[in-house]
Amino acid sequence: MVHFGKKAAVLTAVGVLAATTVTGCSGSINTDAVVATVGDDEITLGVANFYARMTQGQYETYYAGMMGTTGEAMWTQEAGEDQTYEESVKDGLMENLENMYLISQHAAEYDVSLTEEEEDAIADAAAQFDEDNTDEAKETVSGYRKDIEEFLRLATIQTKMDSKMREGVDEEVSDEEAAQKAMKYVFFSYTTTDDSGNSTELTDEEKENLKTDAQSLVDRVNAGEDISTVAEELGQTAYDLTFDSDSTSPNEDLIAAVDAFETEGQVTDVIEADTGLYVGQLTSLLDRDATDQKKTSIVEERRQEQYDSLLEEWRNATDIKVDEKVWDKVDFEDTGVTIITSETEDTSEGNADGTSE
Repeated sequence: MVHFGKKAAVLTAVGVLAATTVTGCSGSINTDAVVATVGDDEITLGVANFYARMTQGQYETYYAGMMGTTGEAMWTQEAGEDQTYEESVKDGLMENLENMYLISQHAAEYDVSLTEEEEDAIADAAAQFDEDNTDEAKETVSGYRKDIEEFLRLATIQTKMDSKMREGVDEEVSDEEAAQKAMKYVFFSYTTTDDSGNSTELTDEEKENLKTDAQSLVDRVNAGEDISTVAEELGQTAYDLTFDSDSTSPNEDLIAAVDAFETEGQVTDVIEADTGLYVGQLTSLLDRDATDQKKTSIVEERRQEQYDSLLEEWRNATDIKVDEKVWDKVDFEDTGVTIITSETEDTSEGNADGTSE
């Protein structure tokens, strides 16, 4: 029985599972073994295994089904660069843990620390987890007080440091830098889809007829008719799109053609692509709402770049080592972890039922 109780809100805040079922057979590991060092800090296998098992459960519950496979089979699939999916995910997990320790090491520089209330909530959550779960379940996920408390300490500090590390960037963005234009475009597809979702390629004759329709659209809109109305008469749809010169979707040639216009209302020639035909009309040289949204996006990009730059700087200044032999003891293929969702009257509480075989 794996159970998160009343203080589970603390766990939820840092992305820990609300419920788990453990399957398979997991051999006993030395939770005090050092799996990595970040400067003077040691990452124990207990902390790393707890984080890994909680993350594993999310993948097996939510992603395996979307990938059309089982949790066990998912981990052996190739993930590129001569890595299995398990190896790729574990690499990311270890990097995340290293980052959490790096951030914790620099927290004092930003006047970030845990409050007494936060420390009490973490201790209570870990204590309740320890009390409510069997030794077998805790052994599998390293669900011991010291491991959970350390992980929650790191995760809470990371959350509090997030905004601090992003502060101070230049938030001024000009219209010129963020400018977004707007168009309406019509796509004449070379395929048709029936009610069952089956696609059929048009014949050469049908494609020629489609080109005639597309050219008719160009001619009629150039003559002053509304592109949406004409498209509808031709059995097509005119879509709205905001874009800039860096946009690539839905078609780079379409974007380039409309972006070159200097007058609103101008219409492209018929643009042929592998999958069909495009016709576009410039409707705005500066879409105010889209431009303002782009400004927000640019500021967020600057904040993210500063965050990433700080982490890179701290990494370069810190000696980080991973003991791969110890890390290899965490194996996803042989031991499964699955989330079980449950509803309770108190939304701050979460239950987890687990069995280990």
